[in-house]
Amino acid sequence: VLRDDFRQPPGDVVVAAGEPAVLECVPPRGHPEPSVSWKKNGVRVSDKDERLTIRGGKLMVASTHKSDAGVYVCVASNVVGERDSEPAELVVF
Repeated sequence: VLRDDFRQPPGDVVVAAGEPAVLECVPPRGHPEPSVSWKKNGVRVSDKDERLTIRGGKLMVASTHKSDAGVYVCVASNVVGERDSEPAELVVF
């Protein structure tokens, strides 16, 4: 089972360059419990970048760069399938 509605979709975030940013997401209820990943401008975010941490649905950027700005989507997935949240914009000024 994987429901359609995100318990908390990410919201837009505005930060100054160099500041940390946090995008929050609480995935829909599902069985098994869905895992959360993120897409930026349609491309899956890799946690290979040491500035990025994905923990418990949150996407944390330690020190934002101009290049981090974009449209982010929270992706909940389990064996049944996956759901994308509404998009949220990260603005870095």
